[in-house]
Amino acid sequence: MRRVLVAGAGPVGLTAALTLARGGVPVTVLEAGPALAVESRASTFHPPTLEMLAGLAVLDELMARGLVVRTFQYRDRSGGPIATLDMGALAGETPYPFRVQCEQSKLTPILLDHLRRHGGEAAFGQEVRSVRSHPGGVVATTAGGDTFTGDWLIGADGAHSAVRRALGIPFEGVTYPERFLVASTEEDVGDLLPDIEPINYVFDPEEWLVLLRTPDHWRVLLPTPPGTPDEAELARLPARLRSVADPGRDWEIAHASLYRVHQRVGARFRQGRTLLAGDAAHVNNPLGGLGMNSGIHDAVLLATALLSGLPPAARQGREAPRPAAPHRRREDRTSRREEPALPDRTVDEVAARRREVALTHVRPISHGNWERLRAADPAAHHEELRALAADPAATRAHLLRTCLISSLREPP
Repeated sequence: MRRVLVAGAGPVGLTAALTLARGGVPVTVLEAGPALAVESRASTFHPPTLEMLAGLAVLDELMARGLVVRTFQYRDRSGGPIATLDMGALAGETPYPFRVQCEQSKLTPILLDHLRRHGGEAAFGQEVRSVRSHPGGVVATTAGGDTFTGDWLIGADGAHSAVRRALGIPFEGVTYPERFLVASTEEDVGDLLPDIEPINYVFDPEEWLVLLRTPDHWRVLLPTPPGTPDEAELARLPARLRSVADPGRDWEIAHASLYRVHQRVGARFRQGRTLLAGDAAHVNNPLGGLGMNSGIHDAVLLATALLSGLPPAARQGREAPRPAAPHRRREDRTSRREEPALPDRTVDEVAARRREVALTHVRPISHGNWERLRAADPAAHHEELRALAADPAATRAHLLRTCLISSLREPP
C-alpha cells in the first residue's frame, strides 16, 4: 500500500494513523486547524479503548496524565445517592476494569508523537474540501488548493465533516430540544458534596445534570432551554451552580460553553476508497462517554482492515521509514495497476459492522441515558438501579454493554 490519507488530527484520526504507521503503511494526516485542538471535549476512556491504546503502546503515557476511576454513581437531585456501580465487576473480562478520566487534548499529543516516530506525517492548516475516488485510490484537495493522493482516505474530521459532505453521504437523525452547557470549575466539588463519586449522573425531571472529575477540573453538564441567548444562559450559570452546591459564594469557573447535541448516523461508512470514522460517521449525546470511545474503535478496526490486505512480510514490520519527500503528487496509474488487490471485502464488512454498532449500541445506550435522567418520574428508576448495583452478575452484564465491550465481541 503506497499511502493512506487521514482527514482530522483528533483522537480518532490520529489513532487510525498510528495504527497504520505501526503496520508499516505510509500515512499523512491532514488537519484543518493550525495545531492540535486544546479544548477539553471528551474525557472518559472505557476499558476496551484502554486495551486498544495499550496495543498502540500509548496507554502508559495516557494513564500518567489521567485519573483511574473504579466507581460511578447515580444520584437524585433532591435525595442524594441512589446506587454506585463498581467497575471491578469487569475483572476477568478486561485487564482494565476501570475508566480513565483524561481530557482528549492530553491524548492527541501522545498519539502525534508516536505517529511521527513511526514515520507518519501530519500537515496542519490543510482543511480537506473535496474528495475524488477512482479505482486506484483517492485524491483530496484542501482549502489552499493542495492535492494529496493515497490508496485510501479515512475521514475523521468531526461532526461537520467536509469529507462526508463532499461525498454527499446523508447524515440522518435528530437534534435534541435542549442545548448542553458544560462548565469546568476550579472548585473541589468533592468537598462541596462529600458523598459523590468521580462520575455522577444526577436525576431530576426539571434540571438533571452530570458531575465528573478530570485531572485538572470538575466538569458540570447542564441541560439548557432552546431559543434563549447564549449570553443570558452563561450569565445565569453561577446561580445554577450554587443550586447544585452552595459554598456561600459563586463557584470559580475556568471555562463554560453551550452547544447543540445531535444523534445522527451516516447512511454509509464507506464510499469508494473513502471511509468515515468517529463523529464524521456518527454523533450522539455525551451521556455515558460513548462518542470518542466508539470513534477510537472505528479507527483501530478500520485501519486494521486496511492492513489485512498487506502481504505477511509487510505486516510483521513495525517501523515504517519516514518518507523522503512530501506526498503532494500526481497519480501514477501505471504503478497502481501493479499493486496487489486490496482488502475490499474485509473493509466492507468492518465498515458495515461499525455502522451497525452505532445504530444498535451507541445510539440506544446514549439516548436511553438522556431519557432516564430527565424522566418525569425518576423515582421509577431508583429501585431498578439499586437492584442492578446489588447483583454482581447483572452489574457485569450492564457494564459489558455500556462500556461497549459487548459491541466488539458480538459476531457481525
